[in-house]
Amino acid sequence: MTINEVQDEIIEEFSEIDDWMDRYGYIIDLGNQLPPIDEKFKTPQYLIEGCQSRVWINAEQGADGKVRFEADSDAIIVKGIIALLIKVLNNQSPTDILNADLYFIDRIGLSEHLSPTRSNGLLAMVKQMKAYALAFSTLSK
Repeated sequence: MTINEVQDEIIEEFSEIDDWMDRYGYIIDLGNQLPPIDEKFKTPQYLIEGCQSRVWINAEQGADGKVRFEADSDAIIVKGIIALLIKVLNNQSPTDILNADLYFIDRIGLSEHLSPTRSNGLLAMVKQMKAYALAFSTLSK
């Protein structure tokens, strides 16, 4: 699936959930489904700056050129948010990740339901994921 197809699927899923408490519950469920990150990546090197909670993100590029992300957070909502980002950006090419317009964040109303510190954290997570993609795109040239 393309990044936009995954985003459209997420928008559709959220459109079926009216109440924001239920949407938070769904986000928490997504975080709980996130595979655990290897403990060796829970170090300051992988910690995202700008997040109020602790968030670790690692990325690797497969032989197929696609980027694979793994992440964890000590905050349940934030873990769900990173799970959403991984759902959208995982197994995509570095170029597609760099060019992605992550419109689903606004369309599902996430940005307007986050505190300013969580919004800053969301931006920091996206920035880090795109930084990994940039590094991989530079390496493959």
